[in-house]
Amino acid sequence: MGRPVGWTTTVTGRPAMRSPGRPPVRRDVERAFWRKIAEGLTSEDAAIACGVSGPVGSRWFRQRGGMPSIQLSPLSGRYLSFAEREEIALLKARDTGVREIARLLGRAPSTISRELRRNAATRCGQLDYRASNAQWKAELAAKRPKPAKLAEHERLRNYVQDRLAGVIHARDGRPVEGPRTQEWKGRNKPRRQDRRWATCWSPQQIANRLPVDFPDDDSMRISHEAIYQALFIQGRGALKRDLVTCLRTGRALRVPRTRSRQRAAGHVTPEVMISQRPADAEDRAIPGHWEGDLIIGTGKSAIGTLVERTTRFTMLLHLPRMEGFGVEARTKNGPALAGLGAEAVKDAIAATITTLPEQLRRSLTWDRGKELAQHAQLKIDTGMAVYFADPHSPWQRGTNENTNGLLRQYFPKGTDLSRWNADELEAVARTLNGRPRKTLGWKTPAEALNERLLLLQEAGVATTG
Repeated sequence: MGRPVGWTTTVTGRPAMRSPGRPPVRRDVERAFWRKIAEGLTSEDAAIACGVSGPVGSRWFRQRGGMPSIQLSPLSGRYLSFAEREEIALLKARDTGVREIARLLGRAPSTISRELRRNAATRCGQLDYRASNAQWKAELAAKRPKPAKLAEHERLRNYVQDRLAGVIHARDGRPVEGPRTQEWKGRNKPRRQDRRWATCWSPQQIANRLPVDFPDDDSMRISHEAIYQALFIQGRGALKRDLVTCLRTGRALRVPRTRSRQRAAGHVTPEVMISQRPADAEDRAIPGHWEGDLIIGTGKSAIGTLVERTTRFTMLLHLPRMEGFGVEARTKNGPALAGLGAEAVKDAIAATITTLPEQLRRSLTWDRGKELAQHAQLKIDTGMAVYFADPHSPWQRGTNENTNGLLRQYFPKGTDLSRWNADELEAVARTLNGRPRKTLGWKTPAEALNERLLLLQEAGVATTG
């Protein structure tokens, strides 16, 4: 005999739904995953934190282009949650009545009755309520998919594509092809290789230019976020995925803002952060606290700068290129032949700073560059504590940043800094230390440092006396 056609619709009051097989991951788990991504976690770590495997998290991140395709805010109390459906399943298995279930959950009896009828499993010709299946069916029924605006509006799509990937032209209107580039393989822009030449408007520029070009046509409107979604999310079907190469970043996947601000800085640990620096370094009352950085020139050339916070006394580090630079092939994990590697910078600082008395070697505050990765050894060699500024916080080393600006008068950007020897750098430092400073009461940094040294000597004599 068999069951009549359409029996599930009659019994459940809804159209027939395909069998889910193994029910997919619930939406609340996926929401938790994207919240972890927004906090800066990797896709694998975010997935494990939410109770799913790392490969599943990687697949979610890749398929959605690094951006969530669901609303991250929790659902309102109007809808049954998965926890409530689990409670309904347990009470139903105990033959609890509909009104009693509704009373225990604080819901209307009609809500429970409709839930048991619509979202129950229909295998073996019977209604069998299971929380996982019910949650899957509720989420499937709640979907309201609609095509993207760019997929339906050809004129708008052509406008966006032309501003993203349009051909650039010379003054006479002749198209300029630019360099020949490799075929896009779904990855980020190639490192230190030619990129495609195109108009390359940003989505924000496109979205804000539309009202200017089409002031009377409301159909020619789109948000920059919708353009990003059309580029990054698979299945939107509006813009070709390879158009991401025309974005300034050239990323194949969208990177959360929190993660993009994180830099690989394994040498910077909590105990060497600027927040751990002694308080006397902040008020500049006691000399011996230094700030340091590198000024960079062409051809991987650099000069190190050290500035004392109290007196503004400046010392320059000579970082000559090592033997074999420009001749030998670079060795992986080998020394930086350009002279600005961690070992070269550590040795230059130690050789320079140890010419000063121990009382003037209290601390050194550096930016987060890896050229000071050997700070632990530097502390052993010099007895000077090393601290690192917070990310994107140059004002925490304001004295050094200001001095670097003064030094650019002698060492402009875009010039080769390796042509200057140690004697020439010392001459520039001596000149800078001989300038009167308003902040020092029009004394020079050299005079201010000399006064501090005399005070230290007198204090030493008084102590021994």
